[in-house]
Amino acid sequence: MTDCAMMDKMFHIIMKRMVQSGQSPHYTEIATELGLSTEDGRKALHGLFALGIGGWLVPDTDLISSLAPLSNRPNQYRITIDGQQKWFAQCGFESLAVCWLFPGKVVRVDCPCLDCELPISIEIRDGDILRVEPEGVTGYVAVPFWKWFDDLSGA
Repeated sequence: MTDCAMMDKMFHIIMKRMVQSGQSPHYTEIATELGLSTEDGRKALHGLFALGIGGWLVPDTDLISSLAPLSNRPNQYRITIDGQQKWFAQCGFESLAVCWLFPGKVVRVDCPCLDCELPISIEIRDGDILRVEPEGVTGYVAVPFWKWFDDLSGA
């Protein structure tokens, strides 16, 4: 298997597990699915994230922290589908992209406003926003885009 094909398959393994269970697989499980030794699986995982994909490992570990649009770590962006809340979005903007992982399903995003602390709730299906509370919610990022990846250590 070429490196590119292996990285693609690894990405798919991780994303599929996160969609199914709300949690990412451990590199030992990924290695098994790819037919690699445990150590080669660990190295390949680091190689995948070194490509600059939209995600990162927990600093100084071999554990997946996040792979856009989902977070493997609990945070304020709670995702509920079919009455089950077992997913978390990577950030407020990525929470809207989660709908593409669940075609035909209503994806509910619940989070606090990080400015005023009031609750926000959004329902979206296949890219169509069905409900927003409170009305007029606006997304805002106080950091210029070109600085978004300067410090992911706290992620």
